[in-house]
Amino acid sequence: MTATAKAKTTAPAHTIRAALRDAAARLKAAGVATPMLDAKLLLRASEGLGAAALIAEEERLLKHSARFLTWIERRAAGEPVSRILGSRGFWKHDFLISPSVLDPRSDTETLVEAVLAAFPDRSEPLLILDLGVGSGCILLSLLAEYVSAHGLGVDVSADALDIAAQNAAALDVSDRYEGREGDWWAGLEHDRFDVIVSNPPYIPQAEIAGLAREVRDHDPALALDGGVDGLDAYRAILAHASEHVAPRGRLFLELGHGQAAAVAALAPAARLQVVTQHRDLSGTVRCLGLAHAY
Repeated sequence: MTATAKAKTTAPAHTIRAALRDAAARLKAAGVATPMLDAKLLLRASEGLGAAALIAEEERLLKHSARFLTWIERRAAGEPVSRILGSRGFWKHDFLISPSVLDPRSDTETLVEAVLAAFPDRSEPLLILDLGVGSGCILLSLLAEYVSAHGLGVDVSADALDIAAQNAAALDVSDRYEGREGDWWAGLEHDRFDVIVSNPPYIPQAEIAGLAREVRDHDPALALDGGVDGLDAYRAILAHASEHVAPRGRLFLELGHGQAAAVAALAPAARLQVVTQHRDLSGTVRCLGLAHAY
């Protein structure tokens, strides 16, 4: 191979500053909403740099330019940064994710906040159930907060349960966490829980095609599809929830935008009542807290 031919097959040498400039321009042209932020996140991960080092070393050449350019092309094609890196920050921890689990959103932290507000004693030995545990971000964040609590995560996906188990180990809560494969309440029989949480699929089928490509093309369809009206999972959960919520327990459900009234309307037939509503940072009612209707 001649020197000229070899040069054509090698990624060009870039300083960090030039690489960020070019990568951000590429992402902007591809319609990415936060091109420079995403470029910085990917470059830091590729080069193993902290935020300060990214500035201090901006004139040095990239050590892994080919990997960085590959990641930028994946991001330009619509793959989220978290999917490329295989992890997502949620609450106080980083969670391993895979194509089998929903990419955790900051809105879902509203469920964690709702539970902490309802049960302020962090030493309470709560028994917590997460229906559709996915990566485990909700349940495992709660187990990290409640040092005497034990949790059960249920999911229909064995692959998702594997990811949750790995995250439990990373958070050092494996001794207080159990994963179980199943569909909603299947196999739980007469078990009762102090706290039940769920971020179920709630997107109406007709709206899935119009979702952002980062969601539509990369989150598992099983975690998105809520049926024709988006309420199928809520009906399934509420059908047996009262049998599994402890006498003074609570059920916490994440909601899609504008679904609060529709989900609340299902509660009376389930012998439950809405006792709290929790808004996310945008002001949307993101979570309902339900208790027994006595």
